[in-house]
Amino acid sequence: MPRRLLLLVALAAAAPLAAQDRDPFRQLDELWPTPSSIRRPTGAPGPDYWQQKVDYEIRVRLDEDAKALTGTERITYQNNSPDSLRYLWLQLDQNRFAVDSEEALAAAAPDFAGMSYSGLRSLLYRKDFRGGHRIARVTSGGEPVGHAVIGTMMRVDPPRPIEPGGDYTFTVDWTYPIPDATATRTRAGYEVFDDGHAGFAIAQWFPRLCAYTDVGGWQTKQTTGQEFALEFGDYTVAITVPADHTVGSTGTLQNPEAVLSQTHRQRLVEAKTAKSPVLIVDDAEIAERAKSKATDTKTWVFKAEMVRDFSWCSSRKYLWDAQGFEVSGTPKWAYSYFPPEGGTLWKRYSTAAVIHAVKTYSKFAFDYPYPKMISVCAPLGGGMEYPMITFQGRRPEEDGTYSEAVKYGLISVIIHEVGHNWFPMVVNSDERQWRWMDEGMNSFIQTLAEQEWEGDYPSRTIRADRRGSLLDYMRSDRDRPVMSAPEVLRNGGHNAYSKPTLALTVLRETVLGREVFDFAFKQYAERWKFKRPEPTDFFRSMEDAAGRDLDWFWRTWFYDTDHVDVAVTGVTRYRLDTGDPQVRKARKKAEDESRVRNLTSRRNDGLPKRTDLGDLGDFYTSYDEYAATPGEIEKFEKLVAELEPEEKAVLKTENDFYVVTLRNLGGMVTPVPLTLTFGDGSTQSLKIPAEVWRYDADEVRKLIITDKPLVSVRVDADEETGDVNPDNNAFPPSMGEEDFTLQKPEKSENPMQEAAAAKEAGAEKAGDDK
Repeated sequence: MPRRLLLLVALAAAAPLAAQDRDPFRQLDELWPTPSSIRRPTGAPGPDYWQQKVDYEIRVRLDEDAKALTGTERITYQNNSPDSLRYLWLQLDQNRFAVDSEEALAAAAPDFAGMSYSGLRSLLYRKDFRGGHRIARVTSGGEPVGHAVIGTMMRVDPPRPIEPGGDYTFTVDWTYPIPDATATRTRAGYEVFDDGHAGFAIAQWFPRLCAYTDVGGWQTKQTTGQEFALEFGDYTVAITVPADHTVGSTGTLQNPEAVLSQTHRQRLVEAKTAKSPVLIVDDAEIAERAKSKATDTKTWVFKAEMVRDFSWCSSRKYLWDAQGFEVSGTPKWAYSYFPPEGGTLWKRYSTAAVIHAVKTYSKFAFDYPYPKMISVCAPLGGGMEYPMITFQGRRPEEDGTYSEAVKYGLISVIIHEVGHNWFPMVVNSDERQWRWMDEGMNSFIQTLAEQEWEGDYPSRTIRADRRGSLLDYMRSDRDRPVMSAPEVLRNGGHNAYSKPTLALTVLRETVLGREVFDFAFKQYAERWKFKRPEPTDFFRSMEDAAGRDLDWFWRTWFYDTDHVDVAVTGVTRYRLDTGDPQVRKARKKAEDESRVRNLTSRRNDGLPKRTDLGDLGDFYTSYDEYAATPGEIEKFEKLVAELEPEEKAVLKTENDFYVVTLRNLGGMVTPVPLTLTFGDGSTQSLKIPAEVWRYDADEVRKLIITDKPLVSVRVDADEETGDVNPDNNAFPPSMGEEDFTLQKPEKSENPMQEAAAAKEAGAEKAGDDK
């Protein structure tokens, strides 16, 4: 199915559907593309699967004073597709900073009622900043090549079509001003420290080939701040920076003797087997460098194979620590680069979090394939990832202290950004089209890694009471299907991150179980590493490896906007009436005696009664209505005598039959975990599969057979299904309970009083100074 049609189908899920489309168990075959020799029905790549390859040789120079980059790159494009390509498309991500970019012109007005200092600073900076790539020339073999810049894209026109199996080599020369990351809160840029020195986080910095795929052809969506889809390739990058800078980068350093001192190299040898991070560039060296700026330069050369992008950082203010570790017996490196402002927080946690993330993701997906992983302290808002290198901005206070939220926030963002090196840096999904395939999957495994960091780690998506905003969003009319393009999402945080994380958690914990899910997920990851999966490849692969038809799950969690809200609306007790008059009369007596008598009846007990009826008394005066008559007993015995032996055995059952009525108020079919509590205080847990809704998706009646009294029923007692309304999950309903606080009446505003108080405080301060 063409990508645009698939997107329209996904978006249509947000609108009311026809009756037949509301069937949650209707198969998805009609929406999914037909399997082929490229993408198999098992969700695996087929024998004819192909993808392009793009190799880069780049030379780039950092002008620290001008805050600019100048580069030249030699690109070799290998056309592995069956198509003849008459032109190539490249991404010019920096063009989003042009004053007339689509991003700038399409931006909505901000909420000035909530405007912050940083928000206004960003508006003013973007108004005056003249960003964007300046393309000096495009050549091939020394000859000019036709090209056209269209927003954040550039079309290159080779003199002849690039035939299937052919390749084309050309060179692009360019320059651009680096944006101030502290003003733009963007994915890359520079920051100036208090002493005037700068740190540079360089990403999405060079003209890069757009993806060309069997599903959508060229991926040419204009860049408006979203992430990207790229091709794998080999890189050789020479980075020229001031001689006193330290550079961290994608790839393996090729010339350590030329850029690292003997002390640096010796410390790296020690760090390879160290039990904790070793400072390669330490505080004393940073303090010495900060006294001046080098006037000469050094060129750092890096090589990387089979990566889909390349990023780096550079500063004379960066501390650098390192520690070696192993994944399945293969040596790896963990590095952290951070200014002194990172303090003890970064020294203590950054590299440790990198190693933990790499080991945990390797367990749940596949072994980390690259030689190193880097964490860089850069002011990029939350964080950002690239092959072998990640950026995150959380720092301690100026005095070195930090809150619990900052501590765990740093650990979590490092785990998250490092995890992106699996999804999508190796499992190369299209971030521009299906954001959830990288953010959602990664956030899900992030929670698994966090829980292995320490007990009771405060993961945001583990407990329902910590994801209330997501559940509120899911039951609102603002929800969009997960299967929506990023640019139309009203809340990308929930749609791309939280909701897919919750969905995969439910799939693992409640639908499939951990063992089956983990096996299936690893199969998907292994099948698609260094390849480009589509959503249906994931769906089909999970079904294939789990041995389950999960169309109902994908439809309700990914293609629709319903939510989980299952209510217990009633429980009815059924008991077998065998016809035995003695049992029947005894049961009726017990029921009558237990029945609450009304007020009038109870008051009538005190009225005077006639005690001497004389001739007025008869058979019914002393008749026991709860006693079986001889005729009733004889009739029952005759009935039993005519029964077969197995029928007589059935009459002896002492079980009770309880029918639990469940109402699907949220529309999303779901497994129903039931917790049953009995009269003796014991409990029993049942996991009712989602297929219970297959005949009626609105209401079902579930039978519970037990030999002891059932006193209560609760749905989702362990908060495992994402039920948005726990208040209707119990029968009988439980009493609500909330705390309240007392509030002192607020004083009315009195500017004169405030001014007087301020004047008095100033006088006191002046007296103190004297």
